[in-house]
Amino acid sequence: MAGASEATGDVVGASEATGDVAGAEFPFSAVVGQDRLRLALVLCAVHPGIGGVLVRGEKGTAKSTIVRALAALLPPVADEAGPRRSRLVELPIGATEDRVIGSLDLEKVLRDGEQAFQPGLLAAAHEGVLYVDEVNLLHDHLVDVLLDAAAMGRVHIERDGVSHSHPSRFVLVGTMNPEEGELRPQLLDRFGLAVDVTASRDVDVRMQVVRRRLDYERDPDAFAARYAEDDRLLAKKIAAARDALDEVELSDIELRRIASVCAAFDVDGMRADLVISRTATAHAAWRGATAVEEEDVRVACELALPHRRRRDPFDEPGLDPEALDEALRDADEQPQPPEPEGDGDGPDGGDGPDDGGPDGGGQPPVRASNPPKGENRAQSVKPPRLEVPGVGEGAPGRRSRAQGRHGRVVRPTTERDKGLHLLGTVFAAASHQHARGRVQGRLVLEPQDLRGAHREGREGNLVIFVVDASGSMAARDRLSAVTGAVVSLLRDAYQRRDKVAVITIRGQKAALVLPPTSSVEIAVRRLASMQTGGKTPLAQGLLRARAVVLRERVRDPLRRALVVTLTDGRATGGVDPVHRAKVAGRLLARENVASVVVDCERGMIRLGLARELATELRGTYLRLDELTPQAVVSATKAVA
Repeated sequence: MAGASEATGDVVGASEATGDVAGAEFPFSAVVGQDRLRLALVLCAVHPGIGGVLVRGEKGTAKSTIVRALAALLPPVADEAGPRRSRLVELPIGATEDRVIGSLDLEKVLRDGEQAFQPGLLAAAHEGVLYVDEVNLLHDHLVDVLLDAAAMGRVHIERDGVSHSHPSRFVLVGTMNPEEGELRPQLLDRFGLAVDVTASRDVDVRMQVVRRRLDYERDPDAFAARYAEDDRLLAKKIAAARDALDEVELSDIELRRIASVCAAFDVDGMRADLVISRTATAHAAWRGATAVEEEDVRVACELALPHRRRRDPFDEPGLDPEALDEALRDADEQPQPPEPEGDGDGPDGGDGPDDGGPDGGGQPPVRASNPPKGENRAQSVKPPRLEVPGVGEGAPGRRSRAQGRHGRVVRPTTERDKGLHLLGTVFAAASHQHARGRVQGRLVLEPQDLRGAHREGREGNLVIFVVDASGSMAARDRLSAVTGAVVSLLRDAYQRRDKVAVITIRGQKAALVLPPTSSVEIAVRRLASMQTGGKTPLAQGLLRARAVVLRERVRDPLRRALVVTLTDGRATGGVDPVHRAKVAGRLLARENVASVVVDCERGMIRLGLARELATELRGTYLRLDELTPQAVVSATKAVA
């Protein structure tokens, strides 16, 4: 991927599938297919207040190519030196908050004694495109910063004694591959529009994509020249739609239609209503119309609603066209409010709030196919709080305590590789000023005065589920309870930004049915197809978990692991299987891996083998019916 210049935000890009090519950008008009994505980007260019576009799709679908080509279509920006081309600024995944929003210009403070602000990437993206590739891997607090700026059009900074505000209106575009993990629903909602892209299965379309790409690689400048006029006309149309935006009328009839559809789909909050209103207005302006019509509302709903219906990480994205048709029809059938009487300034004038009752002309909203709140599947078991003891330094997340470059500053430190602690540095130098000959003016600093910032936050972990699927666990009610518990734990892992792996043990072996991944959606699909029956090779399951831990430590040495074993402990098969399971447990414990054993044994007579296994693992023991947040929090804090 082509990188952004941190100074200006300028970028030279090509296709993510084939790499960068020197020369002109791939033209927007030359992109084959992906009509829905192209429309979403154009509408955000017409009305940046929509809030940006989230592009979800598999790798190699030209997501980056289309986004980079968009900047060339935006109107020129008035600058101090004269009009300039709109910029496309790429935000690196590892960017710090200071780099994104800006910070105190430390050099001027220390050299000249002046308080000055150094703008960040959000300032560089003003009146352009801010592009975040793999936005699902970006730390959550940075995503919040970006989305707040996109919604308000300004950046406000209050930190280190600096109070600063500057405009930052841009088209926000984030791309992601769902296989690498999802965004939290709260962050999904902050993106105005969302589009799922896939490679076409039409042979002729695929041939055309390859042909144009090869032509571009052969001579980028000549290829761009072939589509220059098409891009120029497209840019002219975007500019005209922007100018006409304020003149487009959104009638009460269409506004009621929007509100009715959002109510029918049980959308949380009012953001969807606002986004659909803005998108429908932009679509009308794009068509050259002077008023919003039903077709504009429909297009806006198709772009703004699918990702807002996902209340659970395992809900399938998308919008049922038939349900949307029904909601639009029901909106037409609802009685309109009575014409206002009087001057319209009081309760009797028609401008007061409509309570939706019989006199207000409203009706209860028509429900679409969404289940009512609180009835999502697998809600019978509440998600527990598992936490790896100690303080780690792994990838940012929401599970266990961690220190590193993210999180809140708790104290200065002599370690200088964790960002600068300004006040700590000043205080360290203050006591030496007389000895260094300072009388007045600038602070005299020396290298030994520098202090880093010790930060504490939360990290994501590698959570390995070892699931006993043997014959002793195959009773329907028991397996259902175990599956529900694992799904609940997977949902918790999704929210806490973990990687997960699933190992099943049955028959003669332990199978790694899901290698470590950030996509818990895939984990649930694999769990649903889990086979059961046979003997219980518990030792093999624990040894397989140990092997996964050791392999992942080579790939990601800072990510700590947590092994959750769900079993009744009744190891069978081979010579002395129970003893072998205990030996395997001791081997895993020597790797300093946090463990939780969930005892799935039921009945009047219990052998207590799962408890003995927990002892060998030096881990936490829980019964399946104790799998509640309170029980897990109190138990896992005792893990040493």
